[in-house]
Amino acid sequence: MTHNANNRPANRLSKESSPYLLQHQHNPVDWYPWGEEAFARARAENKPLLISIGYSACHWCHVMEHESFSNPEMAKVINETVIPVKVDREERPDVDAIYMNACQAMSGHGGWPLNAFVTPDLKPFFVGTYFPPTDNYGRPGFGSVLQRIREAWALDGKSLVHQAESLHQQLEHFSSSTDSQTLAPDLLETVVRDSASMYDLRHGGFGTAPKFPPDTRLALLLAAYHTHKTQSALDMTVGSLTAMARGGIYDQVAGGFARYSVDAQWLIPHFEKMLYNQALLIPVYVDAWLLTGEPLFNRIARETADWVLRDLTDDSGVFQCAYDADSEGEEGKFYVWTPQQIQELLSAEDARLFNDYYGITPRGNFEHGTSNPHVSVSPEEFAKRHGIDPEQWYTRLNAMRETVRNAREKRVWPGRDDKCLTGWNGLMISALCRLAQATDEPRYSDAATRAATSLLNSQWDGETLLRVWKDGRSSVRGTLEDYAFFTDALIDLYETTFDSQWLQSAKAIATHMIALFSDSADGGFYYTDGTDNTLISRTRDTHDGALPASASIATKALLRLGHFFYDESLTNHAKSALASDGRRANQHPMAYASLVLAYLYAQPDLPEIVITADSYDDARPLLSAIRSQYSPARVIALKLTDNTEDLPITNDRPAGTAAQAYVCRNFTCQAPVTEPEALVRALTLP
Repeated sequence: MTHNANNRPANRLSKESSPYLLQHQHNPVDWYPWGEEAFARARAENKPLLISIGYSACHWCHVMEHESFSNPEMAKVINETVIPVKVDREERPDVDAIYMNACQAMSGHGGWPLNAFVTPDLKPFFVGTYFPPTDNYGRPGFGSVLQRIREAWALDGKSLVHQAESLHQQLEHFSSSTDSQTLAPDLLETVVRDSASMYDLRHGGFGTAPKFPPDTRLALLLAAYHTHKTQSALDMTVGSLTAMARGGIYDQVAGGFARYSVDAQWLIPHFEKMLYNQALLIPVYVDAWLLTGEPLFNRIARETADWVLRDLTDDSGVFQCAYDADSEGEEGKFYVWTPQQIQELLSAEDARLFNDYYGITPRGNFEHGTSNPHVSVSPEEFAKRHGIDPEQWYTRLNAMRETVRNAREKRVWPGRDDKCLTGWNGLMISALCRLAQATDEPRYSDAATRAATSLLNSQWDGETLLRVWKDGRSSVRGTLEDYAFFTDALIDLYETTFDSQWLQSAKAIATHMIALFSDSADGGFYYTDGTDNTLISRTRDTHDGALPASASIATKALLRLGHFFYDESLTNHAKSALASDGRRANQHPMAYASLVLAYLYAQPDLPEIVITADSYDDARPLLSAIRSQYSPARVIALKLTDNTEDLPITNDRPAGTAAQAYVCRNFTCQAPVTEPEALVRALTLP
């Protein structure tokens, strides 16, 4: 059934700025945004609430919106049965975390859309994800669910309240408990062993379909290879990165990665493209390039960053959230091709080669006989097969890609979620810094600097960091994710530009982060600052999910700042956080990969590198020597002759007549070196 939303009056969501909420502004459902108005009505009428959570690029959120929330008959049942509340999980990850924990506890899985039925005091008694409108696909229909909720609430509401209270107490106990233990010294060996048991030898990645880019796991495997020279760690990483780069999960026309692949081969993605995927994958490709010299990895990192800078950056320089999977009501339509469409754009010979290289066939690999471009062989192998000089093929292929990309830009674009999130921007700033350091291309560091400047001006008032920037307006108090990711990004920006203002800002934000989020009793961090009394739980974010655990990134940032400022209070908070989840990390290191990576900054042999020079240009050869080498953890500072700022790590490092580098480990410094080759040797552990 088709429901024309254009003829309906707008509901309360029309006053919101979230693109996701605005997608529901013409629903006949009597939506409320998250807030006291809805909760007060539920208490006054003694009715349960429906907390429906999703995000703008979520395909199944769109499906449920069309099937159920746009249906006047279904909306009538919803409005009669519950007080409906719509939540953007990206704006309010704190709300999402509470009800996702409940969903996983009840069903063993989660996902979006997330639909939680809760008591008037917001405690869940039934939670699920996508519901079809009627019983189908082995799932209860949403109409059936609503009918059961209505009957159960009317006949035995007290039992549902008791059930909700019991579940809430269990979740509270789990989320508040810590399991303190020192992280085991052999965790990296365990990571390699556990990963090998799940590695897909044929297609790369881990496990079966659907496959998500294993960014943090691959970063940890690179660290394991660097430390122990375990070849399988590098092989798994290279195999996975190569398979993803050649697969349909990578946008072969314009760059950038989709959120996940629906198959084990990385061929057909769920076509939504999220900022955080790009931000987490760029550094892994950069590091793999530094370790292997593989040109493919360099190209993928650059193309992905270039896509973000071109298509996902707003006028102020900050980075927007996502592009939808759907356009013109069809998933993937913007991205897929037929051979005939390519033939209309290129010469006959170029079209033949392009279609062959990217697997665009008359039969297709996607819906309606269309093909999602992917690469089956390396460019060198393809060029050899067709008797073309490889360098000429690169040039020719890039020209064809540009023609196809320009034509694709004339299509109807997928919806864009143009809000900017501080935490996700922090991840992207860090990625650009890593790319700028490795390639020595100022445009990447310039973009990182511009974004950080905009965020400091709009989101940080010296005491509070805000999460959301949209249409010139800042809103929503930051979570630990925002504080941690942005603090870590500012440290990365210092190590890229050596402008100490970034370190000072990082320390200021970190100081407030400790005050707002740290658990002084048990160690570690809460995800929220405890000021929002509408939240029934103060959750923790300790194991990695789609994003690295914010507690782990907070820990890493504090350890790094401790090295720069020789501040034991920062270091002690970080070590307390490391220990608070130590037992769980020791048991399941892959689920705590970002914590294990943070742990590397607590090792006594961590290299602290201070370069002294008259100017940045004088220091450049030594900096290039450092940046050309992969390292999973190190601290770098630059002291210029005319710099009078007091940065403890650079104190007592006298400048010589030439640029020189001091390499220190465990409070012991080697003699300064002036030659890049000598610096590389000094950084190489025996």
